Amino acid sequence: MAEYTYLTKEGLDTLNEELKELKTKGRADMAKQIQEAREKGDLSENAEYDAAKEAQGLLEKKIAEMEAKVSNAKVIDKSKLDASKVMLLSFVEIKNTQNGSTIKYQIVPEPEADLKAKKISVASPIGKGLLGKKVGDVAEINVPNGTLKFEVVEISL
Repeated sequence: MAEYTYLTKEGLDTLNEELKELKTKGRADMAKQIQEAREKGDLSENAEYDAAKEAQGLLEKKIAEMEAKVSNAKVIDKSKLDASKVMLLSFVEIKNTQNGSTIKYQIVPEPEADLKAKKISVASPIGKGLLGKKVGDVAEINVPNGTLKFEVVEISL
């Protein structure tokens, strides 16, 4: 049985664009590198040719993995989500109960996680710890440095 990859519509579009780029430009660039390496002489002693062929294999593996993600993708419908508790695609403002600092994250599918953009994976310790919490709830989350306590301040979609 295939494992689903949950994505937003935007995440699926991004994945499709990246896949298209790899299949067209990526493959064309790789073919050019192999051709240039071939022109440098005896293939049995041509390290550049071997490296280009290995890179081609890695490119094809990445394309196959991305095609599998796309074919097993399930798009999440934001209109069917509940803003009363933390769930996938929720924007959640949390307050660290130890130091009083607050931060706002969006809980996203794993492939869309980007800490710089304040998008944390639903599979991360903080993401898992916040799931199902409501405003006012305190989540105790085990992280590598110990246990953190976060109070859910606000939830939105």
